[in-house]
Amino acid sequence: MAEKKSKKQDGATGTVTVEQVRSANRKPKVQRETLIGLGLNKMHRRRTLKDTPQVRGMIAKIPHLVRVVDES
Repeated sequence: MAEKKSKKQDGATGTVTVEQVRSANRKPKVQRETLIGLGLNKMHRRRTLKDTPQVRGMIAKIPHLVRVVDES
């Protein structure tokens, strides 16, 4: 039988709030698209997202453009 996965195994243990701190002007297209994927496209916007490996990977690709404000 298949086992049920808990939330910890899925990686969705909490939330993470990110803020855009630098402009995407003159940055590669893939970095601009990553910002849009995170729901950011203007300076000082904040988004609260599920803390998943996918979101962490996106944040890791553009650490010079975003700042992690809150982790819970």
